[in-house]
Amino acid sequence: MKLKYRGITYDYIPPQLEMTSTAEVGQYRGLEWRFRKPKQVTASQPTLDLMYRGVAYQTGAQPAPVADAVPVAAAPAVTAKQAEDRPSAETLARALMVSHHQWIKSRQQSLLSRTATEVGLSSTAAHYWNHIQGKIHPSFRIAYDRSHVALS
Repeated sequence: MKLKYRGITYDYIPPQLEMTSTAEVGQYRGLEWRFRKPKQVTASQPTLDLMYRGVAYQTGAQPAPVADAVPVAAAPAVTAKQAEDRPSAETLARALMVSHHQWIKSRQQSLLSRTATEVGLSSTAAHYWNHIQGKIHPSFRIAYDRSHVALS
């Protein structure tokens, strides 16, 4: 079969498959249809040298054997003194909330100063800060953050 692609002519000879009939019989538009399958599947998976995030790997190749696990010594037990020094979950949650609040405040302050500059106000007007009076919906903090996808 002569083919031409982007000005290049070449002869393509499709591979011939030996087929065998199967016991399955079907019907298509009222006619009997006998199914066939290849005697031997000849398709092989290509071997490719690929790189993902700096790590080279190869498709279509056998995976390298994994070495046996080396036993590791048990971790030392936590003493009562070390347990007391460790901050509680409530303390960590509070610190996280406070830092998140400060981050939001800093972001809003920078937006305020940029807006003041664009409008033409003095630089001292942009240093004003006051909390928004009234109730704020709890989901505000979730929607206000930058997306975590932007950081990946």
